[in-house]
Amino acid sequence: MPIRALIIDDSSVMRKIVERSLRQAGIDLAPVLEAGNGAEALVVLQENQVDLILCDVNMPVMDGLEFIKQLPGVPNAKDVPVVMITTEGSESHVVQALSSGARGYIRKPFTPEQVREHVVPVLAGKS
Repeated sequence: MPIRALIIDDSSVMRKIVERSLRQAGIDLAPVLEAGNGAEALVVLQENQVDLILCDVNMPVMDGLEFIKQLPGVPNAKDVPVVMITTEGSESHVVQALSSGARGYIRKPFTPEQVREHVVPVLAGKS
């Protein structure tokens, strides 16, 4: 069954790159939902059920860490795995994201192989 993914990044080009990498990683995607920041993503999630969320850390309006903290209050996002996408070399952001509920992370720049390596286990672990 195709995976319904929500890709959150303030760069539309980056959102397309993430989507293409997921497809190249062999993940069967339904039409992908997109948001430019965490606040937009929360609106998208009010009306849409998804199987996977890929979220950038650094965004204007609402960043990825704040978005993850808001997720428990969103009925459509219960138990949906979140994979963070980060340019941060800083481990503290990754640790913060994981302790806030993210199930994994991918560092930019990334390859389809790295996407597969980080996303497939997260999808497999989803009950």
